[in-house]
Parts: sequence; structure tokens; C-alpha cells
Amino acid sequence: MDDWRHAGFGIYIHWPFCQSKCPYCDFNSYVSDSIDEKAWLTAYLAEIDRYARAVPNRIVNSVYFGGGTPSLMSPDTVNRIIENISSRWSFANNVEITLEANPSSVEYVKFRDFNDAGVNRISLGIQSLNDEHLRLLGRTHTAKDALEALNVAQSVFDQVSFDLIYARQTQTADEWQAELSRALGFGTSHLSLYQLTIEPNTVFGARHSRGLLRNMPLDDVAEDMFFRTLNQCRDAGFCAYEVSNFATPGNQSKHNMIYWQCGDFLGIGPGAHGRLTIDGARYSTESHASPNVWLAETRSFSGESRRDVLSVESIMDEYLLMSLRTSGGLDTERLYSIDGYRIAEDIVTDLKNMNLLENLENMLVATDSGRMVLNAVITELSSNLVKPR
Repeated sequence: MDDWRHAGFGIYIHWPFCQSKCPYCDFNSYVSDSIDEKAWLTAYLAEIDRYARAVPNRIVNSVYFGGGTPSLMSPDTVNRIIENISSRWSFANNVEITLEANPSSVEYVKFRDFNDAGVNRISLGIQSLNDEHLRLLGRTHTAKDALEALNVAQSVFDQVSFDLIYARQTQTADEWQAELSRALGFGTSHLSLYQLTIEPNTVFGARHSRGLLRNMPLDDVAEDMFFRTLNQCRDAGFCAYEVSNFATPGNQSKHNMIYWQCGDFLGIGPGAHGRLTIDGARYSTESHASPNVWLAETRSFSGESRRDVLSVESIMDEYLLMSLRTSGGLDTERLYSIDGYRIAEDIVTDLKNMNLLENLENMLVATDSGRMVLNAVITELSSNLVKPR
């Protein structure tokens, strides 16, 4: 199956270390006082070489350094990884190479060196422009630090994105609207705007279960924030190209779109997941979550902890799940090409009548209201796939 070619091929590099662990974060990240960066570089290069033997002759559309806090890596390490990737595969002419960073002076003084190393897009984890809310979120930077980092990033990189979290403790809808209005005026081409969710295996999760996470916005207030976000961003010329991601025309993240359009991507690093098509079969891959275990396994064989063949049903479900998160929506002909299934027409009609779905240029697209209950919409569609006689 070559369905992945609809979206292309990307590489995700996971750096698992942070200076501190945020209380809301459930990513595979760790705080460590001592990191042998040379050993980590050797491991990344070995994994890149191993995958290059498995899937040669690919065109790389994107490379994404995520974490953790990959801007804590040395620019030389990032450069060596990028050079190794480019020696094993060909880069697309418009290859996107993103590095996540926190807005602290420890990291942003290295921005020009990262750019020289080959990074052409930076993603800043600002999260809030309010010092008290940054404290509540467990962030170590201030709003002043964030704006200084943003100014430096915009002076160095053509492509800059930053994250904000809304529906925070004590936050009102009007406060969020004012904060977002300010953020939209900074001149960046991409924003990731996430509603705060309480994950079970986090500090916030533990506090919430004990009733100690107080003054969280009520559901109707969070819903109001969601719709204000959509409307404000549209008024400012930003397309909601995915549920939580907004960009000016032509500035959507290529790497994100590989995920959401079900392309192939390598997941390299502790806990990283991947999707890979080899000899007509599509595989899901998963790496050892423990940094020490992953590092040790790369020395002898592979950082992968498992590789499973995806069934046709799983491939279809994944395409449904991912594509309906985007403004482009689901291509019913692409769905049909996977294994001859179509969505029952009466179900589509019902969802359209409820203003949860719409047709745009032969694509099925979730409306704003549909995005609010997207899991239910996707479940309804995936439960009503039929094969025409």
C-alpha cells in the first residue's frame, strides 16, 4: 500500500529531558542532572542509519525535534543529526526542520546557532502571557522572558510558532480573548492553542482527583473560549487548519500535516511512535519509553520496543480519526481506495442535518460545532462503514 504518499514522509526526534517537569504534562519527559550528550548523539545516528536501511530512497518532507526540551541540546548535536539524515535520504526542496524551545535565555541565546545547524522553524512553548498563570502552570519563565525569546526567534527564523494554553485556573473568557488578541498581534504565522486538559498521570491529575485543583473554568466557559478562539483567529486571517492549530495561508506545519493526513514518519527517541510502510505493509512502531533502556538497546540492536502490522480496519479508522481533525477534512475517495468501504449515506445526512458535518469540494469536513464533539462524530462514522455491492 502506498497510501502514505498522500501526505509524505517525516522524521520525529524525541529529546526526553527538561529542566523541570510541568504539572500538566504527560509527555515522556524527565529531569536529569547529568546527560552524556555524546552517547545520545551516537544513539540517534545509529537509529537513523538503521531506518535508512529499512526504507531507502525516500524524500524527507520534515524533521521535527520534540520533547522534552530539545533546545537544551547543543547546536552541534542538532547539526550532526540533520547532516546524517540528509546523507541517508534526500531533502525536499521546501523541507521543514522544526525545533521546540522554551523561552528562557539559556535556550534562546542559541537560536542563531540552531539556524546555522539547519533548523528553519522554531516552536516556542510560551503557554501564557500572564505571570501568575505561568506560575500556576509550573513554568519557569516570565511573560517578559517569553516576549524576548519571541523577538529573538522572529529575527532569526522565517517560520515561528508558539503555544498558548487556555481554560486555565481562574481564567475568564474575556481574559482569554484579550490575551489571544495580544498574541495575534505579534506577527507570527502559526499558533498552537490548546485547551488545558487534566491528564491522569500528572501532578494536576493527582491534585484534581483530591479536589485540590480549584477555580477551573466550567464546561460552558471553556466552550465559549473555544468558539471565541476560532472566531478571533479567523478575523485575524488565521485558518483553523486543525482543532488546536492555526496558521496564516501557506504556513501550516508540514510535519503536523504528515500526522493528520496519515503519511509515514519515523519516531526516534525514548517513547517515540512511528508509522512506516515497508513492502506493502503498514506498521506502527513504538520505542522503549525509559531513556536508559532506549539508550542501551540502540547499542546492541534497536530502540524499538515493538513493531506491529496495522490491519486495513486500523488504517481506515486512523484516517477517519486524523483527517476529520483538519480543515481539509476526509477524502471519501481516498477512504474507498484503502479497502472499498464508504460511509453510509444516511449517517452522513443525519450528521449534516445536525450541523456537525458539511461537504466542501467533495470532502467531509467537521463544522465548528462538530469539532466540539469530534470523538462522537468519528465514532458514528467509523461504526457505519459499508462496502457497496
